[in-house]
Amino acid sequence: MAKLLYKLGNWCYNRPKRIIVIWLLIIATAVGLTLNYGINFKGGMEIPGTESAKAGELLQQAFSQKKEYGSVRLIFKVKNGKTVEDSSVKDTINNTIKQVQKNDSAVTSVVSPYDTRGAISENKKIAYADITYDDDADKVTQESKDNVLKYLKKAEKAGIETGVGGSVAFSSTEVGGSSEAISIIIALIVLIFTLGSFIAAGLPIISALIGLVAGLMTIMAGTNVVDMSSFSISLASMVGLAVGIDYALFIISRYRQNLTEGYESDEAASLALGTAGSSVLFAGITVIIALCGLSLVGVPFLGVMGKVAAVMVLIVVMVSLTVVPAFIRLARHFIRPEKKKEALNKVKSRNTEVKPNFWGKVVTSHPILIIIITLLLTVMIGYSATDMELGLPDNGMLPKESMERKGFDMISEGFGAGVNGTLIVVADASKVSGDTKKPIQDSADAIKNLSGIASITPAIPDKDGTIAMIRVTPKTGPNDKKTKDLVQAIREKSKNITEKNYNVKLTVTGRTAVNIDTANKLSDAIPVFAVVVLGLAFVLMVLVFRSILVPVKAVLGFLMTLIATLGFDVLTLQKGNFADVLGIAKPGPILCFIPIIVIGILFGLAMDYEVFLVSRMREHYTRTGNAKEAVLSGIKNSGLVVAAAGLIMIAVFASFGAQVDMNIKSMGIPMAFGVLFDAFVVRMTFVPAVMTLLGKSAWYMPKWLDKILPKFDIEGETLDK
Repeated sequence: MAKLLYKLGNWCYNRPKRIIVIWLLIIATAVGLTLNYGINFKGGMEIPGTESAKAGELLQQAFSQKKEYGSVRLIFKVKNGKTVEDSSVKDTINNTIKQVQKNDSAVTSVVSPYDTRGAISENKKIAYADITYDDDADKVTQESKDNVLKYLKKAEKAGIETGVGGSVAFSSTEVGGSSEAISIIIALIVLIFTLGSFIAAGLPIISALIGLVAGLMTIMAGTNVVDMSSFSISLASMVGLAVGIDYALFIISRYRQNLTEGYESDEAASLALGTAGSSVLFAGITVIIALCGLSLVGVPFLGVMGKVAAVMVLIVVMVSLTVVPAFIRLARHFIRPEKKKEALNKVKSRNTEVKPNFWGKVVTSHPILIIIITLLLTVMIGYSATDMELGLPDNGMLPKESMERKGFDMISEGFGAGVNGTLIVVADASKVSGDTKKPIQDSADAIKNLSGIASITPAIPDKDGTIAMIRVTPKTGPNDKKTKDLVQAIREKSKNITEKNYNVKLTVTGRTAVNIDTANKLSDAIPVFAVVVLGLAFVLMVLVFRSILVPVKAVLGFLMTLIATLGFDVLTLQKGNFADVLGIAKPGPILCFIPIIVIGILFGLAMDYEVFLVSRMREHYTRTGNAKEAVLSGIKNSGLVVAAAGLIMIAVFASFGAQVDMNIKSMGIPMAFGVLFDAFVVRMTFVPAVMTLLGKSAWYMPKWLDKILPKFDIEGETLDK
């Protein structure tokens, strides 16, 4: 591997303009395809095969509902002693509804609160109207949304509070622009401090942006071929930008170090790609494998998200291995480090005794104490993970000033929290012989007295009378544990009573039930996926480091990161600690697919840092045979770069964690903390302490096993020979 990358580095170094033109042509092609075919995000977050999914399909077939059209609920609230039935208020509400429909041809129907039973609260203070559009919720145009907001503002001027609900999203969920800009500025500052040169700091940024643009354009063009949700591109953007900057940083840092050791620019660049480039390639492959491993969970939308992010990482790795050597050639005189008086010739320099830095002395002088402290810190933060509850964000978790949050709170106030999470019970009487009306009604009566139900509608049969729909309003909100208990209670009633006594099967669907089933499915998948990832980490580390104990330590370190990250997630997003600092409007359940995403991505990133740090230790150990000196060499030569890379990734993920959309925020916050913990607590502290304690035994490998395993040279041993 090292020899091939050495040759690639030399080839790219000597052909910089050709390399840059090739990537510009690739980007132009992807842009052309995107402009020609457009962007078509159409994937959802449903999991086929769950009970709620089957019930939804049965309902669509029975009532010939081919698609679910977008809907907006307009919510109105009056104060100052008025009611919604006062003539002036009634005129304002009716006029608002009329104008929304009149000025938007996409509106197919509007149902006034004055024509709908139950659309006005008991105290006559709150009412709602429902609008239906002629397309899916995510296809409703911004023009249609602006039309709604325009007339709601006019209602507010008349003294009526307004809010929105329904399936159409009004709060911005777009990722890009400000997030990337903020993270790039922070990354540039970190790089200037690390590399000591503005031009040297700019190269990783430019390289990462080339990879990011190429990846995003490719993915956007791919939306016409693969069904994917918009969250796929959010994940790809985060990971792509972070690893793109880091990978370029590792190569440039190694190039500059090679220069200080006496190599000429062309040889220094080639060696940098043969050594640091090998680590980049291996780390990138590890991240790609971890992301593709999301397909093992058995959840289609997660598998697609993982593969889309994997495509981004693949493109970023290719850019790093080709564009960075080309940039080095173009900017070689501007990114040279200052010459050190003590610099020796290259052979002597690579074998000189290591002079440890401050952190190296601290960690290697007190390894047992360091290990105990890091383990205690992991337990303290990670303990809260035992209380983790999974779900999907609802409008009640949005900022208070958003229209959806206002609508959610108004509906909860006027009609009870359960109205925001209505359950749809499907009664299947296809096995009943004879009249189905009574068995269906008896089945509905069997569940109507359950403690968690606020109200229940009469059964509405299909044209054949074999399938009926019953709307159940819980007493509690969509993410409340009692609502989940109610869904389970209805399902148990079906198994124990209605199926046995009336031959009618009751299944629960609707958004709330779908969310519950999705969370349950992913909860069951977490242990299996974690075991697979940990096993993969062990095997990969054995192959790379030719050791048994180093991989065990790497797996333990990743497990520490995972536990601490999930615990932090619960403390902040679920329990609301540091909510104001993190911009969490309202705590709630953890986004159901976040633990799986965290395991997959943090595994890849943790192995990145493990490879970059420990490979330098192994490189020194194979040359000198001095285990403690190898640890000091790894900390000194790679420590600052790993710390800088960690800070850059934290900045990228934190900028996404600052987004309003809870799905994106729920990805950004844990990833930022996970990288913080892994880079600084585990890799820079725990790992060198353990390596110091193990000494030479850390590198023990049975000879018989060493002979049969394939070899991957990422330290450049073959280049020395």
